[in-house]
This record gives sequence, structure tokens and C-alpha cells, in this order.
Amino acid sequence: MPYKIFLVEDEIVTREGIRDNVDWKANGFEFCGEAPDGEIALPILLTVQPDVLITDIKMPFMDGLQLCRIIRERIPQAKIIILSGHDEFEYAQEAIHLGVTDYLLKPVTVQDLNNVLQKIVAQLENEKKDQENVHKLQEQLEENRTVLKENLLLKLAIGAVSSAEAFEQSQQLGMDLFARNYLVIAIRVELCNSSESSGSAEIKRIHNVISKLVENNPDVFLLQKDIEEVVLIMKGNTPEYLDEEKNLLLEQFQQQVEGTGCKLTIGIGASKKRIADVSQSFGEALVSIQNQVNQELVNPESGVDKAELLKVDKSAVEDYLKCGVKKDFDDFFEAFIRPLVDSAFKSSIIKSYIFMDIVLTTARFVKELGGDIDQVVPGLNHIENILANINTVDQIREQVEMILVSGLMFRDSRTYPQRAGILQKAKEYIDQHYMDPEMSLNQVAAYVNHSPSHFSAIFSHGTCKTFKEYLTDLRIKKAKELLRTTNLRSSEISYQIGYGDPHYFSFIFRKNTGLTATEFRTQTQFE
Repeated sequence: MPYKIFLVEDEIVTREGIRDNVDWKANGFEFCGEAPDGEIALPILLTVQPDVLITDIKMPFMDGLQLCRIIRERIPQAKIIILSGHDEFEYAQEAIHLGVTDYLLKPVTVQDLNNVLQKIVAQLENEKKDQENVHKLQEQLEENRTVLKENLLLKLAIGAVSSAEAFEQSQQLGMDLFARNYLVIAIRVELCNSSESSGSAEIKRIHNVISKLVENNPDVFLLQKDIEEVVLIMKGNTPEYLDEEKNLLLEQFQQQVEGTGCKLTIGIGASKKRIADVSQSFGEALVSIQNQVNQELVNPESGVDKAELLKVDKSAVEDYLKCGVKKDFDDFFEAFIRPLVDSAFKSSIIKSYIFMDIVLTTARFVKELGGDIDQVVPGLNHIENILANINTVDQIREQVEMILVSGLMFRDSRTYPQRAGILQKAKEYIDQHYMDPEMSLNQVAAYVNHSPSHFSAIFSHGTCKTFKEYLTDLRIKKAKELLRTTNLRSSEISYQIGYGDPHYFSFIFRKNTGLTATEFRTQTQFE
């Protein structure tokens, strides 16, 4: 598309000469108008909005410099070419001050203009590319901002973000999460007739309706978990306000669904006073939905709370993360996750809830070790896609294993270097003080600044021996050296290696070597 160019020149011969002799099209321009002075030109220019203005300086009524000042304010992106019969410094200086693109002295040749126009076209093309790049960047930033908002809302719903982090991140994303009360609504959109054609399009339309109804409400944040389910996180200063807003929204939703081929199943969590408790309200909303969509999940007369069937044993997950190893995963899955899977496949929202329990527990464990769940398990940024593609037990097993094993790897990456340092320090201390008959686990634990129980676990895990076994092995080793290399009596050796009772030393030595101290000493290399 050619760029628009406008000419202002009071000398008619010069104006017509430029207009008729320059090949505007060949230079990439459309000649969109002319005027004899600035006063006549100005209203036309403001209407036409040219990309380039060619203007003489000395004209009656409104000269070129006055026109340039106005155009620079009203059409700042326009390029300006000044034509002047005056080779005077003050004109050039004022033109530079006004940001004029080029300054040509009369008489102007066609070649002069062609050269300038080609240079300006190149500038315009570069600016156009820059603007397109900026526009694309803005679109990408907005897309990223939308994704980041969705991720924050998801973390808030599953409790994977602290209150301080939630408020800080929301401010960075332009979201106002500050309030005294919070409430979560979970909405499941379903077809009344599963065989109805174009059902997914109708469900999508209902989703769009819900989005439109809340998009301008600053107290409602929408999280679309998948094609069927929507989560609304509401905020307000009083429970009464939340209750009124909730009822109004639900009434509007139901009105929009009437007469369509869809129905809504709505679960509502209790209002909470802390943003950290949004995840509790979310869980309550999910349980409410499950109680509606699957009434036969549990016999009502059994007295079993259906909510309990949705819950992962978090203590078992925590124990596995703290003490487990990868090879034990299958046993862990069969014992604690597999029993929940049948329920998960009856409702995608239950599948989400079970999966979120595992994510939440892992997130808390990683955070306690000083990590970030997004870095430990990067795929969780697209958790809604992961959940949508889980359709089999093996897929659930694969995803749960990925999350938990990532937690184990992070645990080991943080704890092994620390344990290695503790063990090295402890061993050095034992090597220097093994001859002390008062040497004890408590003494070494105090030296490495750990509780006896914690140090005992670290030491046993790192040496594959108990502290007592390690100390005894070291003392027996030193006793063997002294028996082979000195003439010290057994009782003297006993005291030197930390045994105050020679009889006890004799008992321990024989127990560990199968020989008495005397028998060990009299052995020869030829036996």
C-alpha cells in the first residue's frame, strides 16, 4: 500500500512542476493533495493524515515553519520535507528544531526529490516493521500476562502459593486480590443430551457467556479449567456481599442456559477470611459438585463422607517425599493413589482435585526445602492440558510419578551436599577423639549442630552403619595397628583406643575379629 504525500507551495509553477514531474507511484507514494499556503492546507492535512508533507517555508497567510509546528503536534509521525529559496542558518536551525526530515534548497530537481523520497520510504518501511514488531510483542506480552494470571489463579485454587506471593504477583499482573473475604464457585457445563450434534460448540458458547458476565466485574476472577468446567474466585469485604453477588451471578447463568441444550452443575465453597484458605473453598466446591453429578458413588446409608473419597492421603505423600526412593513408587501408587482412580474417571473435576492434592503436597514440600515448584516441575504451567489428556490409569501413574520423582530428585539435590558436609565434619571429629572413653553420639551431634535423632539418621544413611558400629570398627582397626606395630600390652592398648575396661575391650575385640588380642598378635603372614 503506497504512502500518502501532500504538497504545499505558493508558487503555482513550482507546485505544478513537482506534482506533474515526479513519478510518485514509482517512489512508493500516492499524491493525495496540494495547497497554495499553510492556512488552506491545514484542515485538509488533518483530514487526509499524510505520511509525508512537502512544504515551502516562505508563504503568505501561514508560512511553512508555522505549518510544521502544528503538524508536528497534530500528526507527529508525519515526515516533513522543507523547500526553501533561502540558504540561511536561522531557517535550517528552526527546521532541525522542528524535527524536519529533509531540507532542500530551490530550485529543486526531480532527481533531488527522488533521492529524498527513496530515503524516506526506507525510513517509513523500517518504522512500519518496528511498529509491527512492537504490536506483536505487545500481543505476546498480553498472552503471557493472561497465562500468568491463569497460573496464579490455579495456584491460588490448589493452595500452591503463599498469601504474600499471591498479593505480590497479582499486583505485578494488574490484579487486585485484596479483600476481607473469598469464595469459590465451581461450574460444570454439560449437554442435556449427550448425542446432540454440535454439543461442544454449545458448551463453548455457554463458557463465553459466563466469561462475558464476569469479565468487567473486578471482584470475580475466572479460571477455565477445561472444556466443561469453570472456576470462579470471588472476593468481597463481607460474606453478605459475596452471597448477594453469588446469587445474582448464578441467576444470570441459569437464565442464559435456559432453552439451550446444556445444563449447569454448580458447587459453592464456604466464604473464607484469608486468601490462603481459597484452596479450602475450592475443595468444598468440588465436593459439592461431586455430590450432585455422581449420587451413587457412595451408598448414602453407609455413613461415609463422599468428600473423603476425593482426598489423597497427604501424610503418605509427605512420607514418601521425605523418605522414599524411586524404586518404591509402584508400591506407593498401588497403596494410596490407585484406590482413588475409579472415582477420578467418573468426573474430570474429581480427577483434577485428586491430582491437585498431589501437586499441592509436593509444592509445599519443595517450598519447605527452599525451592519453587514451577522450576522443579516446569510442566505444571500447563496443568490444564495435562489433565485434559489423562484418560487411563497408566497416564495418571505416569504424571503422578513425574511429579513425585521430581520432588525426590530436588530433595536429594538439596540434602546430599549438606549431608556430605555433616558426615565429613563428624568423621574428622571422631578420628580425633575416638580415644575418649566418653565419646558418644550426643557429643558428635552437638559438634555438628544437629539433634541426636537427626544426626543419627544422617550418619546411618551416609555410612550404612550406626554410630556405635562405626566407632567400634574404628577402635578395633586402631587396636589391630597397635598390636602389629608396638609391644604395648592389651590393657594399655585398651586405654589408648577409648576403652576404660580392658576386659570389655577383650570381649569386643574377639567378637569382631574371632580372635583374642594375643592370638591376633601372634599370627604371622605365613599362617
